[in-house]
Amino acid sequence: MKKQMIVGGLIAAAQILGIAGAVAGPWEDGMASYNRGDYVPAIRLFRPLAQQGNAKAQSVLGVMYRRGEGVARSSVRAFIWLSRAAARGDARAKVELRDVSQTMTPEELSQAREMAQACEVSNYRNCEY
Repeated sequence: MKKQMIVGGLIAAAQILGIAGAVAGPWEDGMASYNRGDYVPAIRLFRPLAQQGNAKAQSVLGVMYRRGEGVARSSVRAFIWLSRAAARGDARAKVELRDVSQTMTPEELSQAREMAQACEVSNYRNCEY
């Protein structure tokens, strides 16, 4: 009887753990990769979310472009993603956007605004990244 209870408990625990693993989605997987410093898989997971309008994913992509984490460092591309996230109300993106804007030349700001507009209009199909 005791052995059956132990086996039953192990089966229940395995099912619970299996369900918990199945709950994780692209955001959670992306954050796990990012937190490990595994930036390329994180980018691959965050980009579709960002393109679908997820402000948190847009903000993280902006930070990754700003820092050069898994991508070439680019203030212009950082601006694009951070401005999208800030427009959706992401507080972190607003702070990062202000900071990155202060480091950009007027030409870079103009280019970033044009690229952001083109991406938004094309629903992210005609983006350079």
